[in-house]
Amino acid sequence: MPSGTPGSGELSPPDLSPESDIVMVGHINDKGVTELGVGLISVGWMGKLHSRAYQAIPLVYPELGIRPRLVHAADTAPDRVDYAREVLGYSRGSIDYRDVLADPEVDVVSICAPNLLHREIGVAAAEAGKAFWIEKPVGRDAIDTATVVAAAEAAGVTTSIGYNYRHAPAVERIRELIANGELGRITNVRAVFFNGYASEPNGALSWRFKRDLAGSGALGDLLSHVVDLMQYVVGPITDVSGVLSTVHQQRPILPMGQATHFAVIEDGELGDVENDDYAAALVRFSADSPGAGAVGTLEASRVIVGPQCGLAFEVYGTEGSASWNFEQMNELKLALGRTGPNQGYTTILGNASQGEYAAFQPGPGNSLGYDDLKVVEAKKFLVAVTGGQQRNSTIQEALADAEVIAATAASAVDGQWHKVPHVPGATFGHDPGPAVGNA
Repeated sequence: MPSGTPGSGELSPPDLSPESDIVMVGHINDKGVTELGVGLISVGWMGKLHSRAYQAIPLVYPELGIRPRLVHAADTAPDRVDYAREVLGYSRGSIDYRDVLADPEVDVVSICAPNLLHREIGVAAAEAGKAFWIEKPVGRDAIDTATVVAAAEAAGVTTSIGYNYRHAPAVERIRELIANGELGRITNVRAVFFNGYASEPNGALSWRFKRDLAGSGALGDLLSHVVDLMQYVVGPITDVSGVLSTVHQQRPILPMGQATHFAVIEDGELGDVENDDYAAALVRFSADSPGAGAVGTLEASRVIVGPQCGLAFEVYGTEGSASWNFEQMNELKLALGRTGPNQGYTTILGNASQGEYAAFQPGPGNSLGYDDLKVVEAKKFLVAVTGGQQRNSTIQEALADAEVIAATAASAVDGQWHKVPHVPGATFGHDPGPAVGNA
């Protein structure tokens, strides 16, 4: 079970006694630093981000004594392989991801390929005995994800998932407030991810709009982040009722690999959009969690006009409420108490009491950014890999998120409430037992 106080930066050293079951990854050099060989699969935007996050670890977290070494990168595009070697600093590159997994100098692997390849590569990484950090969604659906879970559990490898928003310092602070009972019993939540990346009707019909390549649309791509955030902050979701909508039902066709969904094509041949532009769910949270049986609404849209990266949530309790929006990620709004002279929200700026903030900034009010959240994510992954606290997002939690998404999709078809299957090992860091604030 993950240990440690939510939002705490404290680490427990690995147990290196002869009786320990920990299998150490990497090697310790003559200076006592643990060196880890890094492999990368897919050198796109996210692959570059993972690479920079690994490189930042010794600078941001020198106390860990961990030094990642960029060893081997793979991409089907030769120019990206060249970029990985010449710019990012990988020692070697390949056009076949299997070469990365077969490299004996690679200890950990980042999987940043398109969704349709996540199941294949995730299983292959597990079978190769490589700890892996994989971007979400782990598979196109819960079945894909469960297959990767089975492979990872069979191999006993450490896993981490790219749900980076949960690492925002303000999010960690709100999670603490809920867990400590400072908001009282949680009654209801509202959470959204409104992103306009597909708001242009003439945006190219990329792989993201094809069911066999991406799986679902806004449901899996965006609402999965909302689901993960709420399960991490509030507690496990047990029941859902969902609805889906496709706003732009056709888009201009563009051959695979020639551009992204951001490309705009005028007067092109049209093809069908096969998945959803908008997704919403009514949810109930487990009574045995900090959420204490709360209810809520979750929404996501990829075609909305206005919000750009509008991932936001509001949590309401009997003693107070809190809200956060990624577009103002270094602020949270907090209301405590029903009476008194300070009723209403107070805006609280980022400061050292929040999550990993102090690792990046010396004083309050200085901003962190998206890339910094990936550094936190890399840190949590590598700490878990080397036998420290497991505070990273795990493959079991990814499956629990996927089960909520699957239940939402099923509900959108039949109009009924659906139970969400329990996933063993998916704790989201919540302790079992009586819910806080619900005595």
